[in-house]
Formats: sequence, C-alpha cells, structure tokens
Amino acid sequence: MSAIVVTADESERDQRAAAGALAQRGLGSGDRVAIIAPGSPAYLATALGALRTGIVPVLLNPSLLADEQRALLADADPALILRDGDLPELISGPPFELAPWPLARPMLYTSGTTGTPKGVWSGLLDEADAAALLAEERAVWGFDADDVHLVASALHHSAPLRFAAGTLAAGGSLVLTGAFDAASVAYAIATHRPTTTFVAPAHLQRIFALAEPPPLDSFRLVAHAGAPCPDLVKQRALNEFPAGSVWEFYGSTEGQLTVCAPDEWVARPGTVGRARPGRTLRRDIDGTIWCKVPRHARFEYWRDPVKTASAWDGDAFTVGDIGRIDADGYLFLDGRRDDLVITGGMNVYPLEIERVLLGDPRVQDAVVFGVEDERWGRRVCAAVVGDLDAAEVDEWLAGRVAPYKRPKQVVIVDSIPVSATGKVRRSHMAASLGLEAGT
Repeated sequence: MSAIVVTADESERDQRAAAGALAQRGLGSGDRVAIIAPGSPAYLATALGALRTGIVPVLLNPSLLADEQRALLADADPALILRDGDLPELISGPPFELAPWPLARPMLYTSGTTGTPKGVWSGLLDEADAAALLAEERAVWGFDADDVHLVASALHHSAPLRFAAGTLAAGGSLVLTGAFDAASVAYAIATHRPTTTFVAPAHLQRIFALAEPPPLDSFRLVAHAGAPCPDLVKQRALNEFPAGSVWEFYGSTEGQLTVCAPDEWVARPGTVGRARPGRTLRRDIDGTIWCKVPRHARFEYWRDPVKTASAWDGDAFTVGDIGRIDADGYLFLDGRRDDLVITGGMNVYPLEIERVLLGDPRVQDAVVFGVEDERWGRRVCAAVVGDLDAAEVDEWLAGRVAPYKRPKQVVIVDSIPVSATGKVRRSHMAASLGLEAGT
C-alpha cells in the first residue's frame, strides 16, 4: 500500500534532467514525444520537463492494446516514443535550462460523436500566454508551497496532470498512489495527510464504501469532475470532508468551462458552477453550451480543420454538451454528449466498440450504451443481434479493445430497438431493454 512522495525540488531536478536527455536525442521546441507508461515520478518529470522546453508530450493510455496504440501513434507522428522502461534512463540526462512555466499543453486524444479519436492540439504558447495559463490555475485552486497533493487518478488524463503540475510549480509536494485502489488511497490519506486532491465521483463512492474510511480532516480542497456526481455522493462528500473543501468543475480535454464552490452547489443543487474567471458561457438555440475563452486556452483538433471549425464560433468553443444557464450564470447540464459513456472516470465512445463488434461475422447488428450504476457512475452495456452468446461477445472484444472499454453487460436481442423515425437512441436503450441502474 506504499505511496511515493515527490517534492517540488526533486521534480525540478528530474525535469531538468529529462529535458536534457530529450535535447540530446535531438528534440526541440515544437516536436512531439509520445509517452505510454503508468504514472510515476519519472513520468511527471518527463512530461513537465518536455513542456517547459516547448516539446509537446503526447500522453497515451498505457492500457490501450497494441493496435489501438499504433493507430494513435500513426496519427500523432511523434519524433520519439517513450515507454515505462525508457523513463528511468531519461531522468539521468544532463541538466537543461527550463522556462518557469509550461510552453504548451500536452496533446491528448479524445472523441466526439463520431467515436473517432482526435488529438487536442494547442500549439506553442508565447511567454505572456504561458504565464497566464499557469496563473489562471493558481488563482482558481490556490496552489501554494504548503500543499501536499494526492494524485489519485491516471496522469495521462488532463486534470490529474494539471493539478500535479500546478502544485509542483507552486513549490508543493505530491503523493502518488498508482492506479486507483480505494484501500491504497485511504492508507495514503491516513499516512501522508494530503491537503488537496482531484477525484472522479466513482472514486468518492469507493472511498465511502470502505469498512473503515480514512480521516479526511487534512483536506482544504477536494476537486471532482469527469462525470455527473450523484446527489447522495455529493452530499456525503460535503458532510465528510472539511467545510468549504469540496469543489466541482466542468470541463473536457479541450478546455475548462466552470468551477463550483461548495456553498454554490448547496444553494443550487445540480449546478456545475459558473464560468471560470476570464471566460463567458452562452447557450445556443439548440441548448448547446459554448464557452468564450482567453487566447491561452485556444486549441484545434490535430490536422483536422473541419472538426476544428465546427468546435469554434469566434473565440468560443463547444464540445457538444447540452444544458441551461440560470439568471445568475450557473450552468446545469441536461446531458453529456449523447453517445459518450463515462465509466469510473474513463471515457468510452460507443461507435468505436460497435465497429469492433460488427467485425465479428456472427454479429448482425449492435449498439453500445451506458446505464446508471452505483459503482461506476455509468456502466458500458451492449445489445447485440447475432448467432452468439454474451461470453462469445466478450471473447471477441478481449483481444481488440482495452478492458475498461468492454461492456460489463451484454444482452443478445432479436433486433435493436429504434425510434418511430427508425433511429437508435442510446439514451433510451436501458429502458427499452428493461435494464435497471446498479443491476
């Protein structure tokens, strides 16, 4: 159950060394380096050392299967690919001069309604924008040198890396627990007394489910996002953690939109807060939420000008989420992107799984969807038409998609339920098939 503590000074030393090793290998500002590894102090040092020299790390989920990795690497076209075994040597490089702040944002892959992964690319930041990006994070979350930040989520996601980077830049320390395990996280909390953390709602649920939850009085900030938080979980978090510590935010890989203080949620249950400083929310006639952002928060979809254009309207972007904004500017989400399933804080895109399912000659039709679930937030389910059973479906997927993407429940049906206009509505699939939350 041991955790690893990383101080700002230790990470600064390793970041300089990693940057020096990358420079020795011929990488420079504007180049991309792919990192495919579990989170570790060396992982952090490599990603942050690269960013502070203008090298853009492409962070890929290490649990992706080989074919999935190859597809993303072919698209990203990095100058160098680093895996777990490469990182210890990298932080033995010669010290290299670093900028005081990251000169770019990591390149991460996400998917929209197409289910096709696309890289979120922010390019290089000039000195003013780089400083503004770091200052915004510090202003919102109050990072300082006294913080001990518990890293409880995977570092190849945007939020965990952002919180870790902000803490280190302010002179604080990190506690790394590895892949989320409630017992290990509880032990780290009891042992290291962290002051801040970022978690998904599913993580809160698992901590609260422990027979002996850890003491939570050391926290000044518990930020959660990544999925809608059930009201009962939110209320328990507000009761269990110190007063004023449980904050929520709404954002995506593409960018951050809102932040919500605990008293704001209590006054308006269900809100995800108001626009972050320097940003403005608006709702179009279709209910789609747009966010006007400062220059340092701009992005594009890697080598895809058509998708980029569809995401932007002037200096406002959208990820296609639907919601409403009250008279005081508080945002309430009516739904995430219709086909996106957020399970245990991980994004699963149904179309990707459906394509793999339809590659099985025994499968005639298939639809993948999410069902509300007490443990996972939402669990991935599939309805399949074909001459096979649920075990055979799982066997087919096992060698083709990562474990977290595979349906936890498969229903073999005679036909896929459709609407009166002949369209599949994933949001109605659970009711159509008689599936109940938590079963």
